[in-house]
Amino acid sequence: MKRISFFSFFTVLLFSACNNKNSSYDATGVFETTEIVVSAKSNGEILQFDISEGQEEVAGRTLGVIDTTQLYFKKMQLQASVRAINSRRVNVANQIAVLRQQLETAKSERQRFAKLVSENAANQKQLDDINAQIATLEKQLAAQTETLGNTNSSLTYEQQAIVAQIAQIDDQIKNSVIKSPVSGTILEKFAEAGELATVGKPLFKIANLEKMYLRAYIASSQLTELKIGQQVKVFSDLGEKGRKEYAGTVSWISDKAEFTPKTIQTRDVRANLVYAVKISVKNDGYIKKGMYGEILFEN
Repeated sequence: MKRISFFSFFTVLLFSACNNKNSSYDATGVFETTEIVVSAKSNGEILQFDISEGQEEVAGRTLGVIDTTQLYFKKMQLQASVRAINSRRVNVANQIAVLRQQLETAKSERQRFAKLVSENAANQKQLDDINAQIATLEKQLAAQTETLGNTNSSLTYEQQAIVAQIAQIDDQIKNSVIKSPVSGTILEKFAEAGELATVGKPLFKIANLEKMYLRAYIASSQLTELKIGQQVKVFSDLGEKGRKEYAGTVSWISDKAEFTPKTIQTRDVRANLVYAVKISVKNDGYIKKGMYGEILFEN
């Protein structure tokens, strides 16, 4: 009888402790941050890559350089091709100057002979011959102008294609400078100076650890208690040092239910389906990625 009474007392005490624990939070989760894996944007040997894990970096600062020697040589070759194309370009005005002068002379002669014909000092056939000559010269001038214009247009298209290639190389040279797209802390370094980089090869991982968020899970019965932008209390689990309170803001609520993760506790222990939420928290340096946290809704 004593053993049964002791077991009953222990059960009641454990149940009471669980209830008290559950009442101290509305949801639990794990602290996370947005991580960015920066990959190489060009091919070549990594000439310089001076970063280390844990280092703080500013967005846009040069962190390393990938060799661009071959790209530079290719650019020089293309620039020489552009100069060669320009040397083949014709000056249409100069090329048709002779024909244009002949046409102007013929038109002057037509005016003179038209006056002579009106005065019966010349016959009509002479005027007709001049008109025929003018018609021929105009056709020749139009044909030569079109031919020369087509030649220049073809050269222009050829040059534009090469200029586009030069622009691509300039972009590749620009992408050979390794930079961080965001400010934050270097979490992992995947490459070293002297290694060969290829497009898409991961170089380093960075995250802004000052802006963390707690991914937690709530039961469907709690959905009416939360909304985007709502202020909540967030507690980080510091182990033997207890908990530390932070101000949090609800930044996201999932619209789809999922099965409760095994490592997560909810206020309603019977809930099989839960909804994920994200709580944004400003980190003071004590919150670490993967740390356990709790949420208490503010009324």
